[in-house]
Amino acid sequence: MGRKIGSRYTAHQILGRGSAGTVWLGEGPEGPVAIKLLREDLASDQELVGRFVQERTALLSLDHARVVGVHDLVVDGNDLALVMDLVRGTDLRTRLERERRLAPEAAVAIVADVADALAAAHAAGIVHRDVKPENVLLDMQGPLGPGGSHPALLTDFGVAKLIDSPRRTRATKIIGTPDYLAPEIIEGLPPRAAVDIYALATVLYELLAGFTPFGGGHPGAVLRRHVTETVVPLPGIPDELWQLMLQCLAKAPASRLRASELAARLREQLPLLAGMPPLDVDEPEAEAPDEGYEETAPQPREQPPRRGAVPLVPGATPADANRDTHTSMRVPAPDELAGGARGTARAPRAAGTVRPGSARHRASARRRRITLGVAGVVLAAAVGAGAWYATSGDDADPAKPNTGTSAPPMP
Repeated sequence: MGRKIGSRYTAHQILGRGSAGTVWLGEGPEGPVAIKLLREDLASDQELVGRFVQERTALLSLDHARVVGVHDLVVDGNDLALVMDLVRGTDLRTRLERERRLAPEAAVAIVADVADALAAAHAAGIVHRDVKPENVLLDMQGPLGPGGSHPALLTDFGVAKLIDSPRRTRATKIIGTPDYLAPEIIEGLPPRAAVDIYALATVLYELLAGFTPFGGGHPGAVLRRHVTETVVPLPGIPDELWQLMLQCLAKAPASRLRASELAARLREQLPLLAGMPPLDVDEPEAEAPDEGYEETAPQPREQPPRRGAVPLVPGATPADANRDTHTSMRVPAPDELAGGARGTARAPRAAGTVRPGSARHRASARRRRITLGVAGVVLAAAVGAGAWYATSGDDADPAKPNTGTSAPPMP
């Protein structure tokens, strides 16, 4: 038996779960729908309910072929739900996990579709604020596009804004998925349309490379890289495409393209990418934590860990991304925000090399410290024994203190 959502809808089965709530397959007066039921703690927040109602008109008016449309917003007792179009397909994260990386033509075609969706939203004054592969749906029943790509639709408009309230977003808190956060959000500036462009360019990088440009390691390190480091170039793609991506990943929001410009220029690249296979790029080596490091057996290189969607909350799954975290970030210098970053993000590792600061480098340094420590103990024992021998002869006074010294262990 289904669960009633308001007076017009019935939720039948769960399609998926996320940090903000659960998505159900449902039925409405006009047929099948998807119902995103927000968490009970969100539904009990009266301030959020008020914001929910205020956003109703804007969300219902967003009508575009590349946007998963919102049919209704339901406020009924403890239920707070968005009733949306039902897309017969999968999300981009699922495809990325299955294929690891996409052929450039398909990746660019998908991102161009999402840019179209953002152009419509931005024209209506709506900023998505959480563009990532999980929020891009692929319509498996739609016609195939360039590179065999399925039509892409952007979903979850308004969710990040709805769960974002003043008490949840103090200067020490950040809402979003760290791999895709624009530098200005990390620095506490209000999110404008440019944050969606930065996130979408990050998604394109991930589709091509198999990992995000600044991801990996502790969430705080990921956030720092967005602000202070430059992105590593991807070999094997046309320079025009790389320059386009680089412009959209600029630290300064004003340097990035508008969504409509990005969509048009991406489609101009499609003829150059026809037939090009997925890039052969090695994923950067994972960094070991600074404290509590314990050497473990090497992982098989055939299945490196995925870098996308690092959760802000330790222990959360990649899907649990829209959560608060307390992260204190320094304010960057103006030249850094303008693009004059201090370093380059983790470059793909060349075979046979050990990157300073990497897990292998830390393990090697740890072994050297252990070796030196053992040598120091042996040396101290030898010096101490010599001193004891020199002061404990037959003519030594038993009451006289031993004046020998032993060397401290070497660092």
